Amino acid sequence: MKIKDKKILIIIGGGIAAYKSLDLIRLLKKNNNEVKTILTKSGKEFVTPLSVSTLTRSKTFENIFDKDSEVEIDHISLSRWADLIIVLPTTANFMTKLCLGKAEDLATTVILASNKDILLVPAMNVRMWIHKATQQNVKILKDYGYLFIGPEKGEMACGEYGEGKMSSPRQIFSFIEKYFNKKNIIKSKNLKALVTAGPTREYLDPVRYISNESSGKQGFEIAEALSRLGIKTTLITGPSNLSSKKGIKTKKIITANEMYEEVKKCLPVDIAVCAAAVADFKPIKKSKIKIKKSKINFKSIELEKNRDIVEFLGKNNKHRPSLVIGFAAETENLNKNAFSKLRQKNCDLIVANDVSKKDSGLNSDYNRVSIIDNSGKIKVIKKSRKSFIANIIAEIVLDKLLINDRSFN
Repeated sequence: MKIKDKKILIIIGGGIAAYKSLDLIRLLKKNNNEVKTILTKSGKEFVTPLSVSTLTRSKTFENIFDKDSEVEIDHISLSRWADLIIVLPTTANFMTKLCLGKAEDLATTVILASNKDILLVPAMNVRMWIHKATQQNVKILKDYGYLFIGPEKGEMACGEYGEGKMSSPRQIFSFIEKYFNKKNIIKSKNLKALVTAGPTREYLDPVRYISNESSGKQGFEIAEALSRLGIKTTLITGPSNLSSKKGIKTKKIITANEMYEEVKKCLPVDIAVCAAAVADFKPIKKSKIKIKKSKINFKSIELEKNRDIVEFLGKNNKHRPSLVIGFAAETENLNKNAFSKLRQKNCDLIVANDVSKKDSGLNSDYNRVSIIDNSGKIKVIKKSRKSFIANIIAEIVLDKLLINDRSFN
């Protein structure tokens, strides 16, 4: 499906590949899209405002203090006008500015003020691209939610060969098509997601309980990542100090049984992501008053199993979600045990992490996981921020739901 009638803001950066922005503008205009541009100071060294304006049939914005138009507050109006913002070429220097949150010119100010998705199209020398500082910046920007296309491998203007060549205008146009087509599919299908997060507490008496070290952060991040994709998301969370973002319906619970009941109320949904660390057991009896030390039986506490929420969803004949994603915290045989859990509970995906390690993800901003599908294919994500992992999980979930498992190809 060809994109049309979209509003695209292109920020033209300072690099030899800037001339390719003219071809992208032609492609977008040919397909009846509206294009506005910001030409950076360094970008003017490679293309002229006249050539850009001729193709867009619109004013080329340059200065944040433009006396002829700043009455409209360009850095706000432009960011709100656009359906998508594209930066090409995105230089190493420009990425550094974005990482630092700089707002020193119209381009960086628009991006910092934007509430829209931003697509970065890197182009630079291969050594600059593979430098640790650049790669760290890429991880940070992906963590912030920036989209990336490229760079490609090829011969560069400097004569060297390697990764760093900017994606072609046709590749970028194809990416934009897929981006909007995916948005349209989500909107037309009115997709709904349920995410569980955090620990549960199973009380022995009014002050003592059985629980775990889960902070709920991974579940919160996944809920936000799904919501950003346009999926109507409900978050059911155990005790946590975190707050969910606007647009996410949040239900707070304490016990495993309360979480189970809230999950049932949320059905039917298209996607269920069970990231909560639900207590497997609860005391058979709960004292209404604090148990005195002199009356505690130190040798044993009678326990019974809680309802298995993931299994309930995976084997729900009436309202099974199209995708059920479980989590597996293991201390040994990570992938084997996780895959066994996937099969036992009839999940479509399972996210596994080794909690025997110091950076296991419990009560931390970071995690390292293996994502396993029901054919046994494994996608490993090395130690990263939970927000970064959440974005990957959300994209895999969406691709698996809409594009027949292409995320694992």
